Amino acid sequence: MADSRVDRLAAVLVDYSTAVKPGDLVAIESTPLAAPLVRALYERVLAAGGHPDVRIAIDGLSEALLKEGDDAQLEWLSPARLEEAERADVRMYLESELNTRTLSGVHPARQAIASRARQRIGDRVLERAANGDLRWTVTLFPTNASAQDAEMSLAEYEDFVYRAALVDREDPVGEWRSFGERLGRLAEWLGGKGEIRIVAEGTDLTLGVGGRTWVPSNGKENLPDGEVFTGPLETEVEGEIAITFPAAFQGRLVEGIRLRFEGGEVVEASARKGQPFLEEMLAMDAGARRAGEFAFGLNESIQNYTLNTLFDEKMGGTVHLALGKSYPETGGVNVSALHWDLVCDLRAGSEVYADGEVVYRDGRFLDGVA
Repeated sequence: MADSRVDRLAAVLVDYSTAVKPGDLVAIESTPLAAPLVRALYERVLAAGGHPDVRIAIDGLSEALLKEGDDAQLEWLSPARLEEAERADVRMYLESELNTRTLSGVHPARQAIASRARQRIGDRVLERAANGDLRWTVTLFPTNASAQDAEMSLAEYEDFVYRAALVDREDPVGEWRSFGERLGRLAEWLGGKGEIRIVAEGTDLTLGVGGRTWVPSNGKENLPDGEVFTGPLETEVEGEIAITFPAAFQGRLVEGIRLRFEGGEVVEASARKGQPFLEEMLAMDAGARRAGEFAFGLNESIQNYTLNTLFDEKMGGTVHLALGKSYPETGGVNVSALHWDLVCDLRAGSEVYADGEVVYRDGRFLDGVA
């Protein structure tokens, strides 16, 4: 039986998140596992007058390239991908993995080579998005692999995904607009602050944010969404942070990450599991040791850690720090092929200070804030 929530998700993505217009070139990328959502999006884009262009990735191709390709092949960029980055009006990426650990056996240095090569495409996408020339969104179609990572049955995970995206509500678009307004008020309030300090078990981190823009993530570029983020001043991150949750990245799992910053740069880094991968990512390029993003997760429909950053970084009561590239719309200028979000749970025993005043405790902003 068809799941009506798939059609509702497609409607939100096309009508609200990317606001597809007649004549838009809409690039849709996923795997065969997301066929129900790809079909729903294709039909919805057609109904909006757009031109859907679908790219389906087959499991195992990335693994083959990273294991068997030489450096020149790892660095090669498809002309079609480059043209899409320049010409598409809308890009939609649907996570739908058959095996979330398929790259676990790849040497991290080879992953770093491929990431640096693809930085050109990623930079151009973010530049066009910041200029208003491109709308893009990332979402997820539930698969058994992702459900297993979340320690749920597929049916439980489907309920979780669609609840987090608010498509279980009577009016999902209205819900996202209302939520976005609340996030917008908080972003405006944070925009008047010069310094943020986070204090929790194993964490005492201060970030300079004066003059930077806080962006409300209101269901436009991610679905689910629900965060407020900025780009910290590149040389004004000081102190230590203990990353609460295991960090899944490029098919790898790194646990127990602890970072110490001086002058905005990571000067000490350790992990209980995955230390070599952590070190390789930090060595990717000159910007990989600096923080490109800091954010508050505010989606209260997400309360479970699922080993998927798309959801975990939005979890109500958390903050996350991204190593590497800044988003241009925040005013951040850190340049890197890396952008790795690391999530810290603040729902117990925490305080956050803004310009020396406590504004957040145990996972929630205090009454009267924004």
